[in-house]
Amino acid sequence: MAVRVVISALALVLLPLASSSLAQAQDSAEKAKAVTEENGKHLDADGNPTYKIENGTVDWYTFSGYRRYHSDCHVCHGPDGVGSSYAPALAETMKNMDYGTFLSIVAEGRKNVGGGKENVMPAFGDNKNVYCYMDDLYVYLRARAVGGAPRGRPPKKAEKPQAAKDQEASCMGG
Repeated sequence: MAVRVVISALALVLLPLASSSLAQAQDSAEKAKAVTEENGKHLDADGNPTYKIENGTVDWYTFSGYRRYHSDCHVCHGPDGVGSSYAPALAETMKNMDYGTFLSIVAEGRKNVGGGKENVMPAFGDNKNVYCYMDDLYVYLRARAVGGAPRGRPPKKAEKPQAAKDQEASCMGG
């Protein structure tokens, strides 16, 4: 429960930033380009998590995001983020969604009502299998949205950085 409160607080801090940039231009491979790396995690020019694929090898976080997405998200959003009759194609939606908005929606969920239809994205702020890997999910979906990662399991992946191992142990309680 405490983690959900922390994630909610983070989302509230980031939401004004996200709201001010909702009219932002569509994300692109150029905007998503990795310009820095911190402990194996790649960041774009704005400091947002992003992917890096070199010679067909994806960074660890993109691979982890692929695995986590197909563990918890694909049931509703379809394989590889292509959508389903139940939920939208995240590979498209993510083109216009910034990092703060993504965190907020995944942690707190949301409800859309329109056209006589109600769509509900449940909150995953209490699910360690999701919230411990939100950056990974964001990175994978961003790579899919801007055409950086093709459909399917990445054939090659980088080794898991020690920072990822430490963060996972801390978050998962192990």
